[in-house]
Amino acid sequence: MKRKTIAKELSYEGIGLHKGEMIKIKLLPVNKKTGIIFKRVDLEEGKNEVSMNLENTFDLTRGTNLKNKFDAKIHTIEHFLSALAIFNITDLIVEIDGNELPIGDGSAKIFGELLKEIGVRELEEDIDEIVIKEPIYLTVGDKHIIALPYDGFKITYTIRFEHTFLKSQMLEIDLNLDTYMEEIAPARTFGFDYEIEYLRKNNLALGGTLENAIVINKNGVENPSGLRFEDEFVRHKILDIIGDLKVINRPIKGHIIAIKAGHALDIEFANLLIK
Repeated sequence: MKRKTIAKELSYEGIGLHKGEMIKIKLLPVNKKTGIIFKRVDLEEGKNEVSMNLENTFDLTRGTNLKNKFDAKIHTIEHFLSALAIFNITDLIVEIDGNELPIGDGSAKIFGELLKEIGVRELEEDIDEIVIKEPIYLTVGDKHIIALPYDGFKITYTIRFEHTFLKSQMLEIDLNLDTYMEEIAPARTFGFDYEIEYLRKNNLALGGTLENAIVINKNGVENPSGLRFEDEFVRHKILDIIGDLKVINRPIKGHIIAIKAGHALDIEFANLLIK
């Protein structure tokens, strides 16, 4: 496959989930292999570039985050990366004036729509797919990720919570641009009502509202508009794992099966795939 960048420059502005501040991003196309580079324009030049790679990931409890050796940080990149992955964009500079990506409506829908609008341009250099040729698996406690040979890119995901409303959901989907944009990109991030007080006390989710996250209580969801899909929760987990595996920045050919996984396990599995 050819490496790809975006066809033209793009700007977007929105609220950051955790700090609740307005964040401006500018996506800049490149003419050669650079990988994905985040450039903090609010920090000192020369220390403000954060390359997307596994070595730069940190603090994977509630999202996927990057930092460089100068401690410049970029938080909550997984929704943005999920959209980049499905468009096979490998090389891009992202100028950003804060430490987290805008949350949009809590899904990858806005990023997918923006990328579709501006288009993609091929570069001269090639990129090798990661082709799964034999089963690969990772287990930590009751969490599992497995990769099997498959002629395409398919994900099967199972979630399970000990909760009165949200218990188990499973979905299997063959991924391409159309299925992603229709079935996965609109699925929003979610959290439980009892988590909100803890998050706010720790200066997290300060930008979270019912406009950009699903809030679950013991009987259902608090969002007046309800759910976009009956199984929106597992769809969002698929969105997340696509974004997390994008940190490798190589297309994957295989069938990924995930059971109760999350950002930390996703990145650990990405390291396993590289090995």
